[in-house]
Amino acid sequence: MPGTVGGAVTTTEESPARPALTPLRQARERFLTGRPLPDGVPDDLVAAWRRARFFGVRHDLTEPSEPLLPARSALLTAARPVLERLAPALASGQSSLVLTDERLRVLWSAGSGPGDEKCHDLSEQEVGHNSAALALRTRRRAEVHGPEHFLDLWQDVSAVSVPVLAPENGQVLGTVTVACGLCTGCTPHPGAALAEATATAVEAELLARSRTTERVLLDAFQRAAARPGAAVVALDGKNRLLSDAAAGMLSPGAVAVLERTAAANGSERDATGASVADDSAEPAGASETYVPSGPAGTSETYNPSGPVGTSEPYDPSEPYDSAPHRNGSVAYDLELPDGTGTARVTPVRHEGAVIGVVAVVEPPTGEAARPHARQPRVALAGRSVPWRHTTAKAAELARSREPLLLTGERGTGKTALARELLTARGDLDPLVVDAAEGPVDEPDSWATALASDRALLLRHAERLAQSDVAALNSLLDERPDAPLLLTYTPGTPPGPCLQRLLDTLAARSVPLPALRERPDDIRELLRELAPGPVPGRPPLTWTLDALRALERHPWPGNITELAHLVRALAEHRQVAGPVRRAELPDPVREGPATRQLSPMELAERTAILESLRRHGGNKARAAAALGIARATLYRKLRGYSL
Repeated sequence: MPGTVGGAVTTTEESPARPALTPLRQARERFLTGRPLPDGVPDDLVAAWRRARFFGVRHDLTEPSEPLLPARSALLTAARPVLERLAPALASGQSSLVLTDERLRVLWSAGSGPGDEKCHDLSEQEVGHNSAALALRTRRRAEVHGPEHFLDLWQDVSAVSVPVLAPENGQVLGTVTVACGLCTGCTPHPGAALAEATATAVEAELLARSRTTERVLLDAFQRAAARPGAAVVALDGKNRLLSDAAAGMLSPGAVAVLERTAAANGSERDATGASVADDSAEPAGASETYVPSGPAGTSETYNPSGPVGTSEPYDPSEPYDSAPHRNGSVAYDLELPDGTGTARVTPVRHEGAVIGVVAVVEPPTGEAARPHARQPRVALAGRSVPWRHTTAKAAELARSREPLLLTGERGTGKTALARELLTARGDLDPLVVDAAEGPVDEPDSWATALASDRALLLRHAERLAQSDVAALNSLLDERPDAPLLLTYTPGTPPGPCLQRLLDTLAARSVPLPALRERPDDIRELLRELAPGPVPGRPPLTWTLDALRALERHPWPGNITELAHLVRALAEHRQVAGPVRRAELPDPVREGPATRQLSPMELAERTAILESLRRHGGNKARAAAALGIARATLYRKLRGYSL
């Protein structure tokens, strides 16, 4: 589709004054002829010219290439009504309006102006520096005037471009460009308001259309979930809806497989469609909010709207189509991992395109394949910020063989981490002394071990007798660089000797976070704590419902308590498939008792709910508006039982 071109150096209302164009025209001539550039040429402009030369763009280009345009463009479909309302106003002027996709292929153009040669591709690889390419790269309005362009044919053109962003995730879908004759000293570009308004109108149209597809997906989900007890999942790569039965049956691995299936079925969609899910149970592009959906169960989606359409059940073997007269794709069976069962996957279509899938999950009929045995490393399991900070600090201090103190609540993994640190630095045969097991050996044996350069791991320093603590203080006075690791569980106030020991090691002390402070690590810990495969006994996997209960439990016994729970389930469980919430102990299954929120917490909870409401339930955008990470928002939602 033909279009005119505009191009862009970044300029907004707050930008500094643009360099005079005459010196830039001379600088461009010197650049093209290989002569040194004068002072004062902006570095980003020189870099753009050099990129054009690197890409092999000819400055005297007269026959631009024609890229292969997409067969369907949801961006163009949404933008066309907006653009066609503006086209008549451009016919009598000396300006042009251009729409490109995310690859800067021209989808639509209207109007006329200087340098009106038709061009189908505004990428820097094809035409060099221009406003559309710069707006796409910087994600903000960008301008280029005359000699700032690389091509000769745009030396008398001024252009401004604005990126078009996807309303659900902020992804750049394309650009809107307004080009006119060269305007010197004009900031902002006279067409800036038109470009901004056009991009805003296109984004509003995209939002309205995306909500239509969400309603279609929700309608399909509710039809399938109308059967009591049905385990139903609906996904489109941006949203995920689960019935209560599905939440209690599916493991994160099974959900990840369904996410990838939804992305594959929706591959005919363009950039306004779903982003491809990764291997995680909660893909970066997916948004979740818990909203009641009546007897069918619980919906997880960022659209908390009520039922749409009828709620009568439909045959899951028939593809759902918002326009029933159209034929959809064929439904098929998909085997799910972790012994979850089989899903009957049905594509959901709207206006001839697949927008998502509905999967009806049936319980397992056979035993799932077992994973290979692996060596657990519980001490270092976890990727949460508190745990990464703790292990990084401990590893840094343990590089030198000086005394190191690990503190924390019981069961936080102090001894396991200490052993990992000793092994990592080559201390494979430390002397291990546990003060909790009764009277310790004579402190002389500690001195003997340390004198022979053998590391000493002293557990439960809080249980040491006063005389033993005094002996340890004397030993450290004599050998302040002794290869000593101590674990300490705070409790009763320490005596004077123990307090002196703690003060001595304060500079080389690492506190370990409680498990309730790092709930994001629960899933990884479960994998590490699970026993290896045993003939006749399926490996442990967990439903999403069970995982949420585990993540909300306060774990007063920390990792030790979690390990006991995993071991008990592995030894005594008789049923196959993922562990369900109903199989968990009562305190874990029922969750912590609700408490009265403080005024600060009530204000925070209200702000979170308001931000979610303002952004349609989209957690990524709500977190950005609140100025917090999305993982922090998820953690606060769990903490406030939202």
